[in-house]
Amino acid sequence: MKRVIVGMSGGVDSSVAALLLKKQGYEVIGIYLKYSNLSNIYNQCTWREDSIDAMLVSQTLKIPFYIIDISKIYKKKIIKYIYKEYRKGFTPNPDILCNSKIKFKIFLEKLIDLKSDFLATGHYVIKKEIFENGKIYYQIKSGIDQNKDQSYFLCKLNQNQIKKSLFPLGNFTKKEVRQIASKYHLINAKKKDSQGICFIGKIKFFNFLKLKLKKKEGSIIEINQNSENYKKEDGKIIGKHIGAHFFTKGQRKGLKIGGYKFPLFVIEKDIKNNILYVGMGKNHPGLYTKVVLIKNIHWINPNHDFFKKEVKCRIRYRQKLQKATLYKKKNKIYVEFEIPQLAVNAGQFIVWYINNEVIGSGIIGI
Repeated sequence: MKRVIVGMSGGVDSSVAALLLKKQGYEVIGIYLKYSNLSNIYNQCTWREDSIDAMLVSQTLKIPFYIIDISKIYKKKIIKYIYKEYRKGFTPNPDILCNSKIKFKIFLEKLIDLKSDFLATGHYVIKKEIFENGKIYYQIKSGIDQNKDQSYFLCKLNQNQIKKSLFPLGNFTKKEVRQIASKYHLINAKKKDSQGICFIGKIKFFNFLKLKLKKKEGSIIEINQNSENYKKEDGKIIGKHIGAHFFTKGQRKGLKIGGYKFPLFVIEKDIKNNILYVGMGKNHPGLYTKVVLIKNIHWINPNHDFFKKEVKCRIRYRQKLQKATLYKKKNKIYVEFEIPQLAVNAGQFIVWYINNEVIGSGIIGI
């Protein structure tokens, strides 16, 4: 009998993943990863409630259950990363890094400790084994439920992590998963999906950032729609802000400037000089980007021959896939979108697909 450890969050998805694997004949072990450092600050972290739900489901399924405290490594790898990126003016995605650097790393370590064959999660993705050019490689493909597809979050996994992973929910819809949970009387069958940052939950992000990032007053400069430059002398000062690093391109809230026919949006940031450039209305050209430089490339598909070919990309979870082309020029990689994209921020992860397969990913540069 093959043994599998299942990352159990206390939610319905990972619980049904464990249930399905047990019904398929696996020896299942449940593991809950605990992060509790912020619970006293915001009283928003629900790890106690979630861990109890995971434990009760494990009891229902009659499987062993363990809790592992990841507070130290999560603070080192994820919390510091968030602050560092925002301090530089970038917009990070901690959930993607959390999967590759925390969840799947720790689960792989536990495979050895618990003499297990696989790890499993409740992600809505499909894994495929492909034999090509004399070698086996593993694909991550979009789950069939397009409203829940989570392939974007797994774009940094390596081949060994995918090889050792099982994703039982890839061919199910969320509705079907809840129906299965109800059929087998799981305590969390109707539990709401978690929101917010991985392991932290839903918090007021400004309050989170200001714990480490200091306020620093700077100028808000309005740029006319016809202007192609973003310099202080190309616009007019219309107000003050509390720190350019607290804002992202496309942001509307927090500017606190009224009296305009249409809303003002952040169209660019100058972190060095602490300036926010803003434009009026959603049609302002400064909000849109057609070509982006990509850094920190990570390939899931090892063939790499995807340049000058049409791919589909997304720069945020649940964004509809966008037609684009990958280019390599002077050892740099660019993505050119068919249609200019709204609110593209440096530091965001961009993921590219062909036929619903995650080919690779990278971080948007300046």
